[in-house]
Amino acid sequence: MMSAARRQPFGARIASVKGPALLLFALATLAAQQEGPPYKFNAPASGAPLYKFGTTVVATSGFRGEIYFIEPGTDRLPDFSKLKPVGTIYAPCLIVPLQSFDEGFPGVTNRFEWFAIDYHARFWVSRPGRYYWALVSDDGSRLYIDDKLIVDNNGLHTILQKEGNVRLKVGVHQIRVSYFQGPRYHVALLLGVSPPKENHFRPFDTDEFKPPSDAQWTDSVEEPQPKKRK
Repeated sequence: MMSAARRQPFGARIASVKGPALLLFALATLAAQQEGPPYKFNAPASGAPLYKFGTTVVATSGFRGEIYFIEPGTDRLPDFSKLKPVGTIYAPCLIVPLQSFDEGFPGVTNRFEWFAIDYHARFWVSRPGRYYWALVSDDGSRLYIDDKLIVDNNGLHTILQKEGNVRLKVGVHQIRVSYFQGPRYHVALLLGVSPPKENHFRPFDTDEFKPPSDAQWTDSVEEPQPKKRK
């Protein structure tokens, strides 16, 4: 969502972002303008890749996103339990830099405004500790880890970054990203992570958070409990 009255050059928006947020924006922007982010959705006749919200090609890992229609005038994320999905898309990561969006979802629907996507995935943590998350969106979004709200970026707004953190143990974890787009035409959705002992955000890619060869998705390793003093 971007009204004409509030429209600004993309460079001005990037310049207004400080600290780790700037790095996340820079990664996504350079990727889109030069080589493109690691997830390629489609390629038009000109050869320049398009990076959207996902593909209808079924994947057994990564994000699975359910697409929903929402009522015009909606200004918050909907209650998904009261809606019926119109289609499903898949993506290993969420890298949708700020862009014009008017073609909808090929193979699903041509709607490009007043829609919502509810993404779910699982990921494996090999390095226990505190994980910092950055969620960038236009319009609203929320990030949940293991059913706990970590980042609340809800509401109708132009591109905006919110951050949060959570301590994670070794093993499998659930991640959910809910997103909605209000009025036409601009969209953005980026999810970044800063694992323990790292001081910057980078795009969260589920392919980097898979269990080791000697573990299964159903495994969950508990952190050792401190011994009680006798």
